[in-house]
Amino acid sequence: MTLPAPDAFPRAFANAWSARDARAMAELFAEDADFLTLTGHWAEGRKAIAETLAGEMAGAFSRAKLVTGRTKQRTLAPGAAQVMQRYVLSGIVNADGSDAGRVGAILSAVLVEGPQGWTVATAQFTAEG
Repeated sequence: MTLPAPDAFPRAFANAWSARDARAMAELFAEDADFLTLTGHWAEGRKAIAETLAGEMAGAFSRAKLVTGRTKQRTLAPGAAQVMQRYVLSGIVNADGSDAGRVGAILSAVLVEGPQGWTVATAQFTAEG
């Protein structure tokens, strides 16, 4: 799936997250993309991204909700942009099944424009300190 513009990425990601659709999240990424997930897993390539997100959505994030916060976009060059999106996550599940509470997180992505639209080339999802 390509996006019409870089600023469409945060909402598309959040919508796929809400649907627990790891494949839809992964489709936002280029075929050879890299993604460092919120749990610290480095997934290389769309297939690995989908598999990793499916595992995370079945585990720690099985009940997690994303609330969209501040967005910042920066053009890096023609056809390349960085988008930083703040989210608040709630409903994260600890290993023992208890609720881990709320955390702030930043999703930073570099998107590139292709003939069909924009895709994520690389992204990092990190908890705020």
